[in-house]
Amino acid sequence: MKTTAPIKRTALAIVAAATVAACTSNSLEELPDGPFPPGVDHKQEAVSGVEVGQRLLNAGEYELALGAFTRAALDQGMTTEILTGLGTANLGLGRLGQSEEMLRRAVEEAPDWPEAWNNLGVVLMERGELAEATGIFRKAFALDNGESDSIRDNLRIALAKSENPDNNAGQQQEYKLVQRGQGEFQIRKTP
Repeated sequence: MKTTAPIKRTALAIVAAATVAACTSNSLEELPDGPFPPGVDHKQEAVSGVEVGQRLLNAGEYELALGAFTRAALDQGMTTEILTGLGTANLGLGRLGQSEEMLRRAVEEAPDWPEAWNNLGVVLMERGELAEATGIFRKAFALDNGESDSIRDNLRIALAKSENPDNNAGQQQEYKLVQRGQGEFQIRKTP
């Protein structure tokens, strides 16, 4: 009886190998021409550093996003979008002072861009400056004509916190950045 167990295991191994072999493709046409990966097409335009930074912010990779925006600044200069990206990346890293400085520069250069105002409001909320954050969210909401749900939600949160400060005194809430479009972020309570 002891010899049947190894035979069964061998038979099961053969059946499993046959099943795996049947699932794979035998077509050599699908394989690349050589053992090396395809090369880089130097004729193609590289992806913008700003776009790379935005993707990294969306993925929560704030340190890498900071590097991407810095490289983009070398190519394009310190545009409003780059300043906003740098400020948002610094906010994600918890560098509130640097973030506020970059975002204030962004709103000075583009005073009619609601996303920059929104992100500045997020920084001020994180710093506990509710009155100024509420005013900034109101400005962002007005510039956006109330079309952005995230700016409206941020304004609602700021108003609720400023109207009832006694209720917020004992709460320690943490928020994270959530991207809602190109360069626009919303604060949300982490679970």
